[in-house]
Amino acid sequence: MVKTIRFAAIHFTIAFTVAYALTGEILIASLIAMLEPAVNTVAFYFHERVWDKNQRLQALKNNETIKTASFATVHFSVAFGVVYLLTGDVLAGGIMATLEPTINTIAYFFHEKSWNKKHQQMCFAH
Repeated sequence: MVKTIRFAAIHFTIAFTVAYALTGEILIASLIAMLEPAVNTVAFYFHERVWDKNQRLQALKNNETIKTASFATVHFSVAFGVVYLLTGDVLAGGIMATLEPTINTIAYFFHEKSWNKKHQQMCFAH
């Protein structure tokens, strides 16, 4: 759960920044920044569970590139859906679904690398 909370904080910050840059409106940016990462945080939790429980994915668990691509697919879908539902604008949904998840996917990659490094250090310390 710590991993999920850590990623959520990164995600909320990026979502607000991108939404505000696109809309220039604090209220809409705040709504997007609260809802899109909240939905993605739940999606992230279940994404992690699938990766932890699926035998075939276990072999790829520490491959940050493949795991990042997997989560990116989920993230693009959620970003579009949330922004489209809040604005009713396909273009805004499309831009947000491209820009915000791209930035978050890069952040996710480095989040995974730092998490794996921390986990490996803890394993070696014991």
